[in-house]
Amino acid sequence: MTNNDILRRIRYTFDLKDGAMIDIFSLADFKATEDQVIGWLKKEDDSDFLKLTDRELAVFLNGFINFKRGKREGQQPEPENRLNNNKVFQKLRIALNLKADDILEILQLVDVQLSQHELSAFFRNPENSNYRECKDQVLRNFLLGVQFQLRPGDRGSEVL
Repeated sequence: MTNNDILRRIRYTFDLKDGAMIDIFSLADFKATEDQVIGWLKKEDDSDFLKLTDRELAVFLNGFINFKRGKREGQQPEPENRLNNNKVFQKLRIALNLKADDILEILQLVDVQLSQHELSAFFRNPENSNYRECKDQVLRNFLLGVQFQLRPGDRGSEVL
């Protein structure tokens, strides 16, 4: 999945308007313009498409955590310069305050069966011998499951 795909899916799932997207970026101390947000949400074949960098997505996800859970006092976390699906999944888990059982239930909405052990492997330190790389399909299904949970009328059709 591209960073732009992830941003589009989050926007649709949580019904975020352009202003809310800008506000979420600002919650992570980043000033995004409306033109940037619109460009990031465009399809790749659109002439106004802007590629969302890992750092910009990390800023958005940090802001999304603040948006969903409240901004913590003091210094904000420094956004990562490099993201992978595991880090994106972890940030979404934190933002949505999900426990392992909650995530497994969400995945069951899209007929994905994972064990507790398989799931916990995604959130381990990469140096841990039990660490497992989160593939695009798992992250895509998780986002789709959250979409189905929050927008039950969407069952049977996938966005994007």
